Amino acid sequence: DIVRGKDLFLGNDEEKKKRKQLKKNLKTIFENIKKENTDVNKLTTEKVREYWWEENRETVWKAITCDEDKKLKDASYFRATCDINNEKGPSMTPSHCRCEGANADQVPTYFDYVPQFLR
Repeated sequence: DIVRGKDLFLGNDEEKKKRKQLKKNLKTIFENIKKENTDVNKLTTEKVREYWWEENRETVWKAITCDEDKKLKDASYFRATCDINNEKGPSMTPSHCRCEGANADQVPTYFDYVPQFLR
């Protein structure tokens, strides 16, 4: 969401300062991409942002959900799913990770567009 410019969290004053700096840094990064890549140098910064996201979505998804080096062992990106009785069930991302195998390249594209407060 931050990369795509759609993040909803406003945060406290310190967070706002960091967010402002992050936006500035992202703008610099996307301007550099425009300079380096002749395919996108005529696009607006917003279009370059979307281009970058489309090109890197799979890598970002894998970084968030796959934990080959166990650095995220106590973290959970998703909440537990609901079971048949609409109660908290046992399934979370680790049991359905798409790090290897036939579905490794299938990023759940719908997730980018789910409103942040519903995730």
